[in-house]
Amino acid sequence: MDYGSTRARVEDYFDRTATKTWERLTSDAPVSRIRETVRAGRERMRDLMLSRLPDDLRGARVLDAGCGPGVATIELAKRGATVVAADISPQLIDIAQLRLPHDLKSHVTFHAGDMLDPKLGGFDAVIAMDSLIYYTASDIGDALAALEPRVSGPVVFTVAPRTPALMAMWYAGKAFPRSDRSPVMIPHAHPKLAKAAKAAGVRRMLRPVDRITSGFYISEAMELRP
Repeated sequence: MDYGSTRARVEDYFDRTATKTWERLTSDAPVSRIRETVRAGRERMRDLMLSRLPDDLRGARVLDAGCGPGVATIELAKRGATVVAADISPQLIDIAQLRLPHDLKSHVTFHAGDMLDPKLGGFDAVIAMDSLIYYTASDIGDALAALEPRVSGPVVFTVAPRTPALMAMWYAGKAFPRSDRSPVMIPHAHPKLAKAAKAAGVRRMLRPVDRITSGFYISEAMELRP
């Protein structure tokens, strides 16, 4: 399945099935114990990714690629960045707009559409939290190749790491597909992903940052840095 087909499935999932779930998960509303572990893991991962950027982002233009309900968008704007918050789901963009504090509205431009759209222009940094986890290594390599010439600073993103537990879940999902299942995460190991990025023409070195595990949440941050 190519990038465009996967993107369409992700859009359909988040707009038709999961909007309310993600709205609740990224709020202070009570959730199940399982989702509490996911919420805690995502908070730790968000903090990790943001730590790769300067605390003072005044004068910087940052792309929040796959911004979802806009939690990281708010933090980037608080640091002074001019933020382009992009997400394939118009409903999640609506939630992000409603949550954005009034005093930060001048810092943020929202884009409901492809986070790789070249019309979004150039950036000083990019974060993409859990927005590339459904794509193949070659698709991620192509995405990084498309972004690299437009970004002067770091590109920080997450993937599902290739662990025994995740691989077991991945194969189970392949064996027993359901129409209501979310798009299947594709686990990746750093060497293969680095090879795919190089094959796509990426010049910067792709480096692992750290892995966050919290109950049912497991994700690995990676970055391209000049």
